[in-house]
Amino acid sequence: MTAPVGQRSRRRGLWVAGGVVAAVVLVVAAVVFQPWTAFIDVTVDEEFPAATGPATGDTDGSATPDDGSVADVVPAPATTVEPAPVLEASGAFTPGTKNASGTAGVYRLADGSRVLRLEDFETSNGPDVFVVLSTAPAGAPSGEVAGTYVSLGSMKGNVGNQNYEIPADVDISAFSSVVIWCERFTESFGSAPLV
Repeated sequence: MTAPVGQRSRRRGLWVAGGVVAAVVLVVAAVVFQPWTAFIDVTVDEEFPAATGPATGDTDGSATPDDGSVADVVPAPATTVEPAPVLEASGAFTPGTKNASGTAGVYRLADGSRVLRLEDFETSNGPDVFVVLSTAPAGAPSGEVAGTYVSLGSMKGNVGNQNYEIPADVDISAFSSVVIWCERFTESFGSAPLV
């Protein structure tokens, strides 16, 4: 015995409505979770922030004509050598909810500014991931990291060497670790102590 036409029509309508709802849920989940980012590596290879180097000139401080003739000696431009960057704190990354490796170092540059440098860095990619300084110790559970940090910006890449400017008003001594922080899921991908 077959169902009346009205019942078949209602069932079909329910299936169509269910399909539309399922499609909307899948689209929203894709936008929120961005699962494809887990399969894409973004490699960054930034140079170490350059300090002003010495000006070039002859070693005796004077310049001579190229044609070998005798001429008045012209003094070479004065040279200045900026101090090399100073490593203030550093540590090696250990995994959190994802694998993380490489090192983090806080450097004071010649002009007094500071930069966080990640070297030989590698972790998982993901949506909404930031590099943060945290008061929680390295390796702390994600729940202890939440709300205890200052963000240095979005992670530039999940592989490679990269630099993050530290704002002048940040007291680096107040922070214990560098954390790769996924804001969307409130989890630490990995962390490094600042010692």
